[in-house]
Order: sequence, then structure tokens, then C-alpha cells
Amino acid sequence: MSNEPAPDPAPIHTILAPAGAAGQRLDRFLADAIGTLSRSRVKGLIEAGHATRDGVTLREPAEPVRPGARYVLAPPAPLPATPQPEAIPFAILYEDADLIVLDKPPGLVVHPAPGNEAGTLVNALIAHCGDTLPGIGGEKRPGIVHRLDKDTSGVMVVAKSEPAMAALSAAFAARDLDRAYLALCWGLPNPAAGEIEGAIGRDPRDRKRMAVVSGRGKPALTRYRTLGHRDAAVALLECRLATGRTHQIRVHLASLLHPLVGDPTYLRRLPAPAKLLSEPLRHALLDFPRQALHAARLGFNHPRTGRPLAFTTPPPPDLAAVLRLLGLAEVAQV
Repeated sequence: MSNEPAPDPAPIHTILAPAGAAGQRLDRFLADAIGTLSRSRVKGLIEAGHATRDGVTLREPAEPVRPGARYVLAPPAPLPATPQPEAIPFAILYEDADLIVLDKPPGLVVHPAPGNEAGTLVNALIAHCGDTLPGIGGEKRPGIVHRLDKDTSGVMVVAKSEPAMAALSAAFAARDLDRAYLALCWGLPNPAAGEIEGAIGRDPRDRKRMAVVSGRGKPALTRYRTLGHRDAAVALLECRLATGRTHQIRVHLASLLHPLVGDPTYLRRLPAPAKLLSEPLRHALLDFPRQALHAARLGFNHPRTGRPLAFTTPPPPDLAAVLRLLGLAEVAQV
């Protein structure tokens, strides 16, 4: 016999269809009436047989609503998430019943994937939240609204409930937020502030990389300004995303021949500006083991209360040490 406690039952939603709802799609009507489940989630529940009309099981999300009918949506209890809880430390900047804001350290993969099935941020969040996690999509798991690459550090927000997930996802899709990165790149961009625009897609020469491509990529726009520099060898930039493509900052800067210091994917040869540095500085930057990119600031409206929230984090110790060597630590603020 298992000693695992039974999962808490999910709430059952009972709705009497008013006359004004006649002819509406069933999934849209139920999602609007319930208010805490996304339409896609309601659609999936209907297709799985968890909805009834006057006691008759329904499986067609597009069925027109019948006025006066009694609809019941009974989601199953959330299942334990497939990823297992793991006690992995991470810094929490803010937490409430709806969301958690954290400072992701470099080297931590966000979500389990082939080759990284364990030891991820999701495993850590499941362990941290425990039974306080209502769940997303019928599983007791955190809602990953956005991701940072394994070796990128900085501020992230994670949803703890389905309504928070829907609201935060919409805010990220609409870019209705304040997000800024610190990026240490080779060379000195000219102009010192500007925009980098170029569609991003798979590199036709290396499918593991992204690249600025013409005709078949997704539109991408990065805004940057130079916060400081060491001669013409290296510059510290503030970057802001108008779009959110995979590796966007890394790809855009590399396309201008200003790749990030330490980038294992987009820095393929010894950068010429490295010759302008003293030998100790040159070695410190060439030996930096990851892309020098930090998500320093994230601001958004709380998904339930609408209250503005803003969080900033300093660069992690490895990047902070390099910035001190370069004399750029004091300007590393966004």
C-alpha cells in the first residue's frame, strides 16, 4: 500500500447557461464563466470527458451552448509532476500564492529535457513549493513563463497557478513588461546606442545554432546602449528585447561582430579586440567559461492584483569579478 497522500480534489464548476449565451462555443463559454482556467485547458478537459450538460457527458468543445442547460466541469485532481523534487538552492526575490520571482544562477538548466532530465530549476521549484503548488494543466508543476539559457543568470518569474500562468504569458507575448540584460561583448559597438534588427532562425550551416537569416526567420529586434568600455577591446551593454527569440541577444551581437565574452556557441575564433588588452586581462576574458550575459532587471504587473513589481539583481560572482578587473563594476546597473 502506498503511503503517498491522496491529491486534493480539484474544484467542480457548475454553470447555468443564460439566454445570452445561446450559440456560443462551449469551451469559450465555460472558460469565460469560470475565469480561472484557460480556454485551451477547458477544451482539453471537455475532450477528455470531464464536462456534462444536464448529466450527459460532452466531448465536443465547439458544441453550441444551450440556454437554460446546467453545465458541470469537473477537472481531475492534479497528478504529481513527472519531474521529481530536488533540493537545489536558488535565491528567492519574491513569492506569494500566484508566483515566485528568483535569481537563477549560471549553470542551472530551467526545464528537464533529453540530457538534462534532473537537476533543473523545475525540480528545485517542485521541491521548494511542495503542496502549496496548485498546478498547471492538471499537474502539480510550476508554470515556466519564460526561460534563460543554462549559462545565463538573472531574474525569472515563474507562475504557481493557471490564472497566473495565463496572465504572465500574455504579458510576455505583448512585451508588456520591463526587462533588461547586462551583456559583456568584444569590441566597441558603433554607434554606442541603437537597435539591432534581423530575423532569427536556424543556422543553415549548423542546426544547433541560431543565426540572422533572410526570408525564413522570425522578426527580432534588440535595443542596446553602452554602459562602459575598456578601450576598444570590450564593452558592457544594457540590452532590451522588443521580441523574444532563442539566443536573441547572443545572435544579434555576434552578427555585428561583437560576440559575447565566453560564448561557447557564437564565439568561434580568437576575437581581434583581445589583442588590445594586457595579458592578464586578455586571459581572464578568454578563459571566462560561459556567455557573459545576465538578466539584471524584470518588471511586470502582478497577474492578480495588477500591482507593479520590479526586481533587479547584481551580476553573479564570476561575472562581477571580471567586471571589477575591467573597471566596469560601478556602471553595471540597469
